[in-house]
Amino acid sequence: MASMGLNLDEQKAVDRFKKDVVEPSMTKLVILDFWAEWCGPCKALTPVLEKVAAEYADKGVVLVKVNVDEEKFIAAQFQVRSIPTVYAMFQGQPVADLTQARTEGQLKQMLDQILSQVPVQAGGADEQPGQDVSQFVDMAEQVLSDGDAARAVTIFAQVVEMAPDNVTAHSGLIRALVAAGEAAQAQQIFDAMEPTIQSDPAMAPAKSALELAANQVDDSELAGLRDAASANPDDMDAQFAFAEAAFAAGARDEAAETLLAMIAKDIEWNDGAAKAKLLQIFEAVGLEDEWVVANRRKLSHILFG
Repeated sequence: MASMGLNLDEQKAVDRFKKDVVEPSMTKLVILDFWAEWCGPCKALTPVLEKVAAEYADKGVVLVKVNVDEEKFIAAQFQVRSIPTVYAMFQGQPVADLTQARTEGQLKQMLDQILSQVPVQAGGADEQPGQDVSQFVDMAEQVLSDGDAARAVTIFAQVVEMAPDNVTAHSGLIRALVAAGEAAQAQQIFDAMEPTIQSDPAMAPAKSALELAANQVDDSELAGLRDAASANPDDMDAQFAFAEAAFAAGARDEAAETLLAMIAKDIEWNDGAAKAKLLQIFEAVGLEDEWVVANRRKLSHILFG
């Protein structure tokens, strides 16, 4: 991709593309997916691409997604006129148009044909497997942050299968299962883990998620706790009980709002229990999650003005 005569933003776009696509494609086969948030067919195709890319990771295949709204210059260079548009890239060049491969079987058939013709370095013990795995961990975290817990479970499970010693993936799987309403299954998986994985510091968010999920109540109990908290705004115990149950039930906005109000009213209540619970929720959801970032700002405003 030419870089002469480009303005600063265009040059930055080219540099990102070189780093994310061209450099990995020197030894790997890169599935390059042009997509956008508003594109319905893109959302239908994404799970197929993610699943196949994860299964073919040990064969040297990686998936890179390019948002056409954010990378208009790159999309223009590829003359993208409709989305999804999907290419196979090797050594910096498109080697196949995968756009018409909309099913798992079609995509695998095309990848098998390409891989038989180009000298891709298959992933192995000495081939930086962590780089490929980290790509899918990041992908799963983004999917979980976007609210699709069920799909995040699928991706994290695939990563765990590919890299059984990856503690971050194990932690993500537990958190995704809890978010998907499968707390019992999450607990079973955690209990079956090797002690070395259970005790790893990276499992702390998963442990927090499991602990918070233990406060699950049925709908009638939750309604009762909500009514009690609403009727008694100065009853901190009632507020706290509702916040715990609300988060366990998936009503995290109500939980955060209740705890933030408690902190604003009396941060020292019960040895700072409201703040501690909110921080535990942040840890369970993920500190980089946009919802957490937004609520951390609210907390900072309360604490520091």
